[in-house]
Amino acid sequence: MLILITGGSKNGKSALAEKIITSSNGKRVYVACMQPFGDEAHAAIERHREIRRDKCFETVEKYTDIHELELEKNCCALLECLGNLCANEMFSCYEKDPVSKIAAGIKKLSDKASLFVVVTSEVGDDGVLYSPETMEYVKALGELNRTIAKEADCVIEAVFGLPYVLKGELPPCF
Repeated sequence: MLILITGGSKNGKSALAEKIITSSNGKRVYVACMQPFGDEAHAAIERHREIRRDKCFETVEKYTDIHELELEKNCCALLECLGNLCANEMFSCYEKDPVSKIAAGIKKLSDKASLFVVVTSEVGDDGVLYSPETMEYVKALGELNRTIAKEADCVIEAVFGLPYVLKGELPPCF
């Protein structure tokens, strides 16, 4: 089962994703995509590690080339976050088609896992025009979100920490 969780910044996406994974049976894998650039990134990473400390996750840091990752069959995996992964592919690897590359990787991983939860972000909803490079990122992430949402069994928007189902059915843990 593939579940996509989206929403605005600090709206509880990670907590909802972790609740779904920790309510499921099987090995738990946390795929961390945030490259630790700067103090703020290091603080965010440490905060997430502290939150997951007692949840029995195996953490795998994979900033690019998600298709190279091998998951144990029937595990429960959480990828955090599609926005970071897309930015890494575009700005660290200068990938020409990050949407196809990442979507193929997500498909491969979700076929292997019994439960695969992907956290993403809402960007571009503010109506602000950014630099051309940033607008290319906004466009790519929007396309990637649509692509993954189309394939997902369930799409949830986190709104103030509450799950709002956009597609499919809410997992039984709620």
